[in-house]
Amino acid sequence: MSLSRLLSDQHQRLDELFDLLSREQVQLTKGEIDGEELAGIAEAKQTLLQALERMETLRRSTQRRLGYSDDTDGAREAARDAGCQSDWESLLDKSERAARMNALTGQMLSVRMKHNQDMLSYIQQIAEKTLYQPNGRNKAQSSRLNTSA
Repeated sequence: MSLSRLLSDQHQRLDELFDLLSREQVQLTKGEIDGEELAGIAEAKQTLLQALERMETLRRSTQRRLGYSDDTDGAREAARDAGCQSDWESLLDKSERAARMNALTGQMLSVRMKHNQDMLSYIQQIAEKTLYQPNGRNKAQSSRLNTSA
């Protein structure tokens, strides 16, 4: 597979990743999250990230096979010699944007999880202050009858 074709495929996969990350962010901003949808997005994202990793491994091996060093300078040189340097530079920019977007999504998820944990803690506090004992009696009432009236 040519370097140009590999870069094109990586661009396409990154576009798919942007779509998944956007959908994930929309889910995380909803008042009521669709857990199945979020799980499906996470699964699709994992599959896509694995495909991107395989493609990157293939790109690097192609780069080495063509005699270029296995680093950023070698990648830039290989792309320049193959006539696809602008594709390479664009891919680097897109990869950085995807990493930032993924980090933001992770932060959103952390905030959402903290909010949920805080709500659960609050509910637990309320439940512990309930007016009823396990036997069904009201804590505020004495179990003895007051006959001194």
